[in-house]
Amino acid sequence: MGAGSGEVFAAARIPTTFLARTRAKAQRGLARAESMAKAQSISTYISIGSYDADLEREVADADLIFEAVSENLDLKRGYFERIDAARKPDSIVATVSSGLSIAAMTAGRSESFARNFLGIHFFNPPNVITGCELIPHDGTDPEVTAFVDELLAHKLGREVVKTSDTPAFCGNRVGFKVLNEVALLAEQYGVAYMDALIGPHTGRAMAPLVTIDFVGWDVHKAIVDNLHANTADEAHDDFALPGYMARLIDAGHLGNKTADKGGFFKTVDKDLFVLDPARGDYRPAGEVACEPPDLALHMKREIRFGRYARAMDIFAQATGADADLMRRVILGYIAYGLRRVGEVVEHPRDVDRIMGFGFNWAPPSVLVDTIGARRTVQLLQAAGIEAPRVIIEAAERNRKLFAEPNVDTGRFFFA
Repeated sequence: MGAGSGEVFAAARIPTTFLARTRAKAQRGLARAESMAKAQSISTYISIGSYDADLEREVADADLIFEAVSENLDLKRGYFERIDAARKPDSIVATVSSGLSIAAMTAGRSESFARNFLGIHFFNPPNVITGCELIPHDGTDPEVTAFVDELLAHKLGREVVKTSDTPAFCGNRVGFKVLNEVALLAEQYGVAYMDALIGPHTGRAMAPLVTIDFVGWDVHKAIVDNLHANTADEAHDDFALPGYMARLIDAGHLGNKTADKGGFFKTVDKDLFVLDPARGDYRPAGEVACEPPDLALHMKREIRFGRYARAMDIFAQATGADADLMRRVILGYIAYGLRRVGEVVEHPRDVDRIMGFGFNWAPPSVLVDTIGARRTVQLLQAAGIEAPRVIIEAAERNRKLFAEPNVDTGRFFFA
């Protein structure tokens, strides 16, 4: 994330310094940035250094200090103490935290630091994913927020969504509700089955458990633990980390970043193995191969030919256990996302933009429009899920919800 974030600034021709524990690590970050940019010329705008030798000197000259260390509040505070002592009074300090309290990071810092501090949450990889959350805290100067918003949107080409300083902000709160719910269900239904059921045909670039492996189990744990401890909404139980994941994390299983141990999936000598959550071990994919349920196959066929509404007709009309479980997850996503309006973000459009351009998932409003608002209300009622007021109003007024007229909603459906 540090290298990717730095690449975004340098690609905009903003002189950027990469600092890491050692110059060698910073040099590796520069190499990653060059790889992301597919151009060595980006190094023209990047210099490197180490925390011990260069932090105070580099911070003293910086207009924007962008922190991207591990998602640990105490660790971040230690660096902020050094930054506060060295920075210019009007320099902006930002954290790329994926969900920690922005206000809590300013504890013990100067008034100037607090006034010029906010969150800039890029999504990984930031050179590819343009969605970005901007998170001021109550003490952030509104002029600083406005300036950074302009910088992100117009200089860096970000799709900016402003959120409140609540646990995991908007994107991760909504997204990890779904990811962790699927991980919990995998213990009962199996890993391969859940990813086949809630796959790209339900409006996401990657299946949920593949996504967790990509993100990293340690990152997943940090986010859902934070949400489980610090939220008390209707999805509280869905944020409880599955016990089998906790045990495997303790044994060093972190997903793709620990290729030898794996996560939900691992490859050994080019052979794919799938986690058996009940046993805590791996079985050859051939032994647990799970062909997508007929429901999923029928949806994929319609999506392949661009018939998205027809795919969602199948989603709405199908009967049986597969259909009930798919609707439980997808309708839960729609309702949970749109109920965060007024709590985490101001408008339904904010939820839609961060899920669409941050997570690369079909935004809740796109799904509502494709299913039909009235039918969505009926499906929610049948599933025992309270319908958000915004969907009820759309049904009553017979109007669309998705408010991005220049966006082809077909981009969010994958076969």
